[in-house]
Amino acid sequence: MPIPDDLPFEQACIVPDAVSTPWASIVKTAGVRAGEPVGVWGIGGLGAHAVQLLRLAGAAPIVAVDPVESARERALAFGADRALDPSEDIATRVRELTGGAGLAHAFDFAGVAPVREQAVRCLERGGRLVLVGLTDQPLTIRNGTQFSYFSQQVLGHYGSEPQHVEQLIGLIRHGRLDLSRSVSGTLPLEEAARGVEMLERKEGNPIRLVLQPNG
Repeated sequence: MPIPDDLPFEQACIVPDAVSTPWASIVKTAGVRAGEPVGVWGIGGLGAHAVQLLRLAGAAPIVAVDPVESARERALAFGADRALDPSEDIATRVRELTGGAGLAHAFDFAGVAPVREQAVRCLERGGRLVLVGLTDQPLTIRNGTQFSYFSQQVLGHYGSEPQHVEQLIGLIRHGRLDLSRSVSGTLPLEEAARGVEMLERKEGNPIRLVLQPNG
């Protein structure tokens, strides 16, 4: 599928992986349906797109969880209904928002154990925890009896397939998806080290920085 003429290079280049990975986790691994309550833990480059794409998919409400205030503000700007600090009683807040039910799907974009433990406590009966953030550490469920009693699931996710990129290009072409806010800046290739430093320092609260080979 050709790239739309009005899609700038710096936006087109992030569709594979940065956008297609969360999209595939939503439509393929989780199979999110319109009206289902969802949560997103970790509002970085992938998580921010997940919020935007979950809204496109019709999920409601969308709860975003991140310890960084600027990341929570980003989540709200990208379409989250609530943005919470993980130090809060997240399970209680989620059940207040969902009429006591909990989340149909919880997406872990952080890849750390405390996130998984918190997210599982927010799931409804039959709810799914989708692991998008990667870790080489053991995966554990603290209360296995409760997890089994409520028929909950843990689903692993990795990457995307060509059709997911094609779907996203189609959504962009038809005006359903706007990635103009997703690129925080561009740098010439020779300034790659500076770009890494900017990301490490979270300078300007970046989502994605794009290196351009021709400056």
